[in-house]
Amino acid sequence: MAPLIRSWKVRMMEHGGRRYRLFENGEATLICGGIGAEAARRATEAVIREVNPARVISVGFAGALDASSRVGHVFEPRTVVSTADGVRTECGSGRGILVSSATVAGKEQKIRFGKAYGATAVDMEAAAVAQGAQARGVEFGALKVISDAADFSLPPLDRFVVDDGSFRSVAFACHVALRPWLWGSTIALARNSSKASHALCGALTGYLDRESRDHEVSREESLVAALNPTKAGPESSSGHTYVGPEVHTGAKQQQ
Repeated sequence: MAPLIRSWKVRMMEHGGRRYRLFENGEATLICGGIGAEAARRATEAVIREVNPARVISVGFAGALDASSRVGHVFEPRTVVSTADGVRTECGSGRGILVSSATVAGKEQKIRFGKAYGATAVDMEAAAVAQGAQARGVEFGALKVISDAADFSLPPLDRFVVDDGSFRSVAFACHVALRPWLWGSTIALARNSSKASHALCGALTGYLDRESRDHEVSREESLVAALNPTKAGPESSSGHTYVGPEVHTGAKQQQ
């Protein structure tokens, strides 16, 4: 999120024994929750309690389940499904199905998810954010950017995720440094993540600028149209978060 929040105000808050940084700009607030469902749930509770948002949006990286989805494409799923319990959340706009997995989805898992759910994307947090928002009567949405293609083999990441949702970057770097066969996939992941980050932050900047001008977006209007005003998105897209934290944004006042 660094390209987005360079000029945003930042303050600290505590919730559930954890300290969070809140980034604020006008009516928008951003909290970095971390990796995984539990971290996403806690961050959702924290931001709802702190700013009472009209809408919470799960924002992050995405792993494609569809071969047509390219790194850097920003998309909005219409349906979010938890692979843990099968709970489905309808977002009211967007296209395609995003599944949330309990673990980092490798190439084989991506194939299974695509077939089992008819999904086009996989992440780890959106379903938890959706359930947390719905439990508190807050509108939910998801915006994801493809960071790894459907046929991309991810390096081992799960073992470096801490219980609080943070990622042990130094330990991961040391692990990879001693295993030359992982160098190629790790370098590719870093390159793709950077491309995805800039694409997502650019799209969000445009969306927030549009919100500040128009003050409202119809619930029936797809956010993808607002995020990609000059380029129509494909019929289907995907989602999964890594190697950065999952992010959740909320408007302080009803938009």
